[in-house]
Amino acid sequence: MSVEVLLVDDQELVRTGVRAILDRHDDIAVVGEAEDGHAALDAAARLRPDVVLMDIRMSGMDGLEATRRLVSAAGDAPRVVVLTTFDLDEYVYEALRAGASGFLLKGAPADQLVHAVRVVAEGDALISPSVTRRLLEEFAGRPRADAVPPAALDELTARERDVLDLMAKGRSNREIAEELVVTAATVKTHVAHILMKLGVRDRVQAVILLYESGVIEPGRS
Repeated sequence: MSVEVLLVDDQELVRTGVRAILDRHDDIAVVGEAEDGHAALDAAARLRPDVVLMDIRMSGMDGLEATRRLVSAAGDAPRVVVLTTFDLDEYVYEALRAGASGFLLKGAPADQLVHAVRVVAEGDALISPSVTRRLLEEFAGRPRADAVPPAALDELTARERDVLDLMAKGRSNREIAEELVVTAATVKTHVAHILMKLGVRDRVQAVILLYESGVIEPGRS
């Protein structure tokens, strides 16, 4: 089955370029395009894509509000990957907080775009790229007076805490498996348990929770 993708960007040239890249792959199908947040919500309701590639800065409803509404909608919400020109943009961080599963620079190589679609469609999140890590440290790592570690952390097993710590460092499942000397399937199971216990949607949301509650300090590697 193909991963169905909705492209959202106010520049037709950008949409055309992204479509041309994705259309080369048999396992990915671009099912629609939208030029702003309002059109994106309408298209998503009609087409029910697996993944939405979302621009942030658009006239009318921007990508931030559109992302928030998409991921909070009833039923199976699509995964959102934010496309941006800027690698340290507070709007992008807010989109991640709103529920986006990661973000990608518009100037990224074609293979990274294809990889992003596949990874997010499988239920994972783009937390590995160094740019994402810097973004989280820049914005989520700012001290908060009300920062309190979530009580749900106490429900994690010692091994789940190990996995969560490596997730926060940007490690992929494969890298975590190698470091802990376990199988990738075991890591995937641990990740699923962690997300369930913390009550978050994916890896990005888990890491944001750790940064904002003061469990992870900026610059920690």
